[in-house]
Amino acid sequence: MGRFILLFIAVVLSVIFVNWLLKEDPKKVARFLRRGALWFAVGLIILMAATGRLNWIFAAIAAAVPFMGRLLSALRYAPLLSQLFTHFQNAQASAQPRSGGAAARQTSRVQSRFLSMTLEHDTGDMDGDILDGEHAGSKLSDLELDQLRSLLDRYRQQDKESAALLEAYLDRKYSDTWREPGARQDSGTTGGGPMSAQEAREILGVEDGATKDEITSAHRKLMQKLHPDRGGSTYLAAKINQAKDTLLRG
Repeated sequence: MGRFILLFIAVVLSVIFVNWLLKEDPKKVARFLRRGALWFAVGLIILMAATGRLNWIFAAIAAAVPFMGRLLSALRYAPLLSQLFTHFQNAQASAQPRSGGAAARQTSRVQSRFLSMTLEHDTGDMDGDILDGEHAGSKLSDLELDQLRSLLDRYRQQDKESAALLEAYLDRKYSDTWREPGARQDSGTTGGGPMSAQEAREILGVEDGATKDEITSAHRKLMQKLHPDRGGSTYLAAKINQAKDTLLRG
């Protein structure tokens, strides 16, 4: 077991050393190896002299000289190896999907007077930016539950759509545990007025010029997460349906 651990450590150190050789300037590598060999030789001579085995040093030097010569000659190819290694890394990076692309991270956005709510299609994570009033500039995820309840009471008096959005966020994050006994179950609104094509695209998370299939697919994906029968929001489901109808009519 001990030999296996030592072999594993040796392999890891070798990989790290080879990677350093490929990335570092060949002149600096050669200078490092020369200095390292010098200090190693000095230490070895001192150790051997102290233990009375000085004759072993001459045998070791004779064996090491050809190896060092080959190593220094091989350093001439270090720039080529470094270029190949860089090319390989760039190829790997190009093959990976870009995290900022629409397909990699599709989101929906619904905005009201006080809130701009976003939903990640793949994860279902929801958060909102507070646009106006108390806590303006903060995210809903930065607030405690008591602060969110206080905002909800205020939104119910000032803007029904903002209240509906906040309720959808609370249901998503806290399920039904956030509701106080005797509290109203919803804000009493199921949507707003006429919807522009831009707003509809933001809600479904599709780009301008999206095809019918892309619109339908985005609608179906969102409804799977936000349909009231699956614990979603009646308000958001109504907005999603309205967004789909707006874009398909256009």
